[in-house]
Amino acid sequence: MGSKLPLRAVLFDLDDTLFSTADFAREARANALRAMIAAGLHLTFEQAAAELDEVIREFTSNYDRHFDTMLLRLPAAACGRVNPAVVVAAGVVAYHETKRERLRAYPDAIEALRELSGRPGLTLGVITAGLTVKQAEKLVRLGVLPYLDPRAVFITEQLGIDKVNPKLYRTACSALGLEPDRCLYIGDHPVRDVDSARAAGMHTVLLRYGGRDNGKVGQTAPDYVIRDYRELLAIVDRDFETEVQPKPAGP
Repeated sequence: MGSKLPLRAVLFDLDDTLFSTADFAREARANALRAMIAAGLHLTFEQAAAELDEVIREFTSNYDRHFDTMLLRLPAAACGRVNPAVVVAAGVVAYHETKRERLRAYPDAIEALRELSGRPGLTLGVITAGLTVKQAEKLVRLGVLPYLDPRAVFITEQLGIDKVNPKLYRTACSALGLEPDRCLYIGDHPVRDVDSARAAGMHTVLLRYGGRDNGKVGQTAPDYVIRDYRELLAIVDRDFETEVQPKPAGP
C-alpha cells in the first residue's frame, strides 16, 4: 500500500468475533440439559440434546423459550411427577451460571481494544445482530464496554435493520458523523459482515480466529483476513493513519 488511509472508527461484530459464541453455547446448553435431567427430565442426554437442537433449528438461537418449547414437544410423562416449570428453571439457572463463569472475550481481543482505545481520534464500537437486551448483556459480561464509545453500540433489533442490508452499516457511520470509508469493520461472516459492510463503503476484515472457517462464502473478498487480533493491530499500524492531524494555523 502507498500512503496510509485515514481511519476514524474501528467497529466490531460481537458473536464469534469478540468471543466464541459457538463454544459458549455448546457448553451452556450441555450444562442446562444435565441440570434438567438431574431435576427430573426422563431422557438420556443424547435424546435431550437432539430435541433441543431441533427446537433451535426451527425457532433460531434468538428464541427465548427453547426449554419450554422442548418440553411441549415431549410426552407429559417425560417429567414424571415433577412440575415442568421446575425442570425448565433448572436448565435456565445452569445456563446463566455458565454465562457467569465462562462467557469471556478472546484475550487478544481485549488487548487490541485496550490498545486501540488509547489512540486519539479513533472511535471503537460494535455492530451486532440479535435481540437488544441479549446482545447488550453480552457486552456487559464480556467486559468490553470500557473500551467502546457509548454512542457506537448498534444492535439490529433496536434499529430495525438486519445485517444483510448495507443500510445498517451506513446508519451506524452516519450516527457517528463519519463517512464509511473512514471506518474499518471486523466480523466473522463473509456475507452478513463482509459483503454488507463493503457494499456500504467500509473497509472490511474477515476474522477466522485460530484459522476457523465457518464454510460461508461471500460475493466480495474482504480487504483483509486475520486469524487473531495481533494481526489486526499490525494492519492498522501499517495501512492506516489513526491520529487526527491538527488543522494548519491561519495566516
